[in-house]
Amino acid sequence: YDSDPHDELLRQRFGVELIAPHKRNRKRKPTQDGRTLRCYNRRWKVERFFSWLQSFRRVKTRYEYNDQNYLGMVQLASIKIMLRYL
Repeated sequence: YDSDPHDELLRQRFGVELIAPHKRNRKRKPTQDGRTLRCYNRRWKVERFFSWLQSFRRVKTRYEYNDQNYLGMVQLASIKIMLRYL
């Protein structure tokens, strides 16, 4: 993912800034100042939470017909995840 030409192509063609971290043994000077990498770390935490949430069967496969019941199952699963990692 650490390719300056690839970064430039994404920026020019699609208007997207790649926020993947640079390799540790990078030969050239880094082009990132660290601010976007903090967003990258937060994004990883959110994606990890949603993957843990999908490990609950009643959340992954929606068995509840009522929206309120499904929301309650999502909240219970979230509480269980938070209690596990406190």
